Amino acid sequence: MKRLAVMTATVVCLVGTAVGAPARAATTPAKAQAASVGSVAWAPCPADDPALGGLLQGLECGTLSVPLDYRKPHGKQIELALSRAKHTSPDSLYQGVVLLNRGGPGGFGRDLPTRFARGTFGLPTEVGAQYDWIGFDPRGVAGSEPAIACDPSYLYPGKARADYVPANKAEEDAWRARAGAYSADCGAKYAAVLPHLDTENVSRDMDRIRTALGAPQINYFGYSYGTYLGSVYASMYPSRVRRMVLDSVVRPSGVWYEDNLDQNEAFEKRADIFFGWIARHHAVYGLGATAGAVERNYYRGMAKIEKNPVDGRIGPSEYNDIFVADAYRNYTWPDHAQVLADYVLRDDPQGLRDNFGEPAWLDQNSYAIYLAVQCRDASWPRDWSRWHADHSTQYGKGYKFLTWNNAWYNAPCATWPVKGGPPVRVGGDARGPDIVLVQPENDAATPYGGALEVHKRFPSSRLIVEKGGNNHGASLSANGNACLNELVSAYLGDGTRPAARPGPDATCAANPAPEPAFTTSAATAAPAAYEPPLVP
Repeated sequence: MKRLAVMTATVVCLVGTAVGAPARAATTPAKAQAASVGSVAWAPCPADDPALGGLLQGLECGTLSVPLDYRKPHGKQIELALSRAKHTSPDSLYQGVVLLNRGGPGGFGRDLPTRFARGTFGLPTEVGAQYDWIGFDPRGVAGSEPAIACDPSYLYPGKARADYVPANKAEEDAWRARAGAYSADCGAKYAAVLPHLDTENVSRDMDRIRTALGAPQINYFGYSYGTYLGSVYASMYPSRVRRMVLDSVVRPSGVWYEDNLDQNEAFEKRADIFFGWIARHHAVYGLGATAGAVERNYYRGMAKIEKNPVDGRIGPSEYNDIFVADAYRNYTWPDHAQVLADYVLRDDPQGLRDNFGEPAWLDQNSYAIYLAVQCRDASWPRDWSRWHADHSTQYGKGYKFLTWNNAWYNAPCATWPVKGGPPVRVGGDARGPDIVLVQPENDAATPYGGALEVHKRFPSSRLIVEKGGNNHGASLSANGNACLNELVSAYLGDGTRPAARPGPDATCAANPAPEPAFTTSAATAAPAAYEPPLVP
């Protein structure tokens, strides 16, 4: 969830036997019935897409009209932007369409088919060849129309923002005023659209895509927020799910205010893991031989940058944003540890500069949709005293790393023009869809309890846990866990799932933590062939 905008070792895995017969192959497109809602006219994607640039090369693109308001199916229509990597296997091996979602809410999706069809992150090419991989920008996102973006000054006003942690009531009131101005701007610009931007409507859109593609069922792969979207779809349309992988799983009973409070505690634990890793490499970085000593140096840097923002652009809030990434994934640790050491110990801010970028239009769009969906999905406290009490209490208990950052990221929901709730009831029965859940044990963005809850809500599901896993978005991703990739690939290949057992149905050991081999931020920030994070 959340930025969710702004993702040679010995691997131990316990694999169960296959349960039941593999799912029946889906009907081929040539034999599928014509969709009553229309079809998608596919054509080669443009070399330079207006929203995503050159990320769509080699894919087919198309659009689909869907109702803005499903209560008025023949009323105003909006456009969904789609992409496809068509199956290359013989039709006899074809397994249907797979809809993909990277998370958010607000994450674009049309670049994703390339990764899966070509086996970029571990899916065998012979499995990838058997599907039509469908990327889509959900309603309001990127290439879909209308795409929304609100007051750009909230994410970045052109200079360093105030510290996320308010020192007094006046500073807290100033943040509240800015958050209120953001929600008011969204309401003024998109009053007719905001009531219809929620996960339930995106699920309906997915079913329209299924129908337009002539598929009796869909396969689905979702990360982060995409797991909640998948859970909602499987609850609304259980018979239309063939195979579904949900990786880094959202807790449905917490959407969304409580889930964000859960994040504050989980991110503190993940920050401690990061600081502990730096401490184990004190001989390299010199930031302290204990996690506590490293943490003190981290906050020493925050106090330093508050007094003298780097170039007037990077203050304590931007500084925190940079290092929050290390609670999502561990392959940034060597680089960011060096950035921290350079700034705190040597007064060299170049690494901070290299890791900071002003939010582009896609970032602004992603953030607006993040709020639009989450504020609408469920009810949020409208009385700020609840926010103040909850976040002050958590901060006072030592959950400092994310708490006030998270408060202001979500604060526009306190005054959002459209009230939220009630959320969709998520769950199924023992005869429900054959879902596979993948969960890193130390995931901070979607803590472990979410996977346990969804596993219980869908008794037909199987849960695979990455023991000691620190990377949000664990399978078929840059995480590179061969055990997870093999289990998920087997499921996508022929329906094989681990045998059901108490607790997790299978476990994989996490890969070892990275070694402190430093490469400059400038070199990693913009590689020649840019690949956006799989999980934002």
